[in-house]
Amino acid sequence: MRVASAARAAYRSGHMARTTNLSRPIIEALYTEALVLADEVRAVFAAGTREPQIGEDASMRLALSTEGLKTTTRMMHVLAWLLNQRALFSGDLSENQVRLHGALPPDRGSDEAQLALLEPETRELIAETERLHQRIARLDEAWRQHFDMASPARAFQERIGRELGRLRDIG
Repeated sequence: MRVASAARAAYRSGHMARTTNLSRPIIEALYTEALVLADEVRAVFAAGTREPQIGEDASMRLALSTEGLKTTTRMMHVLAWLLNQRALFSGDLSENQVRLHGALPPDRGSDEAQLALLEPETRELIAETERLHQRIARLDEAWRQHFDMASPARAFQERIGRELGRLRDIG
């Protein structure tokens, strides 16, 4: 049975505040979450490396292998990003080094046709890794922009300006 952290549950339900900076505790919590998830991924997709059973569906094995590779790669990218952040906090890497070489690679999404061949629990595990990658991607983007987030009032003013510009373009 997979372990669901309170942070993940809060994030999914929309009750988690937007992060405005990165801190060692945030990175450590995400790293722990990623390690647990990576272990679950390893356990599930290790079944794809065994010898096929007589009568086993070849297309299901191919889907398991293909999606397993994507999922494992996704988790390794997330872990590498988190390790870079940990190295930054510990002083082993400079901010410049991480900014130059530590970007999170884009995710290769799953193939819906391949996913349909997999068990529901495996599909959910894959979706969980995709959500974690999306969270880390948002953090990476915000960190690269130095968490330049406008105040709510400023964001509202900018939205009104965009809408007025759009209406002007239509008319």
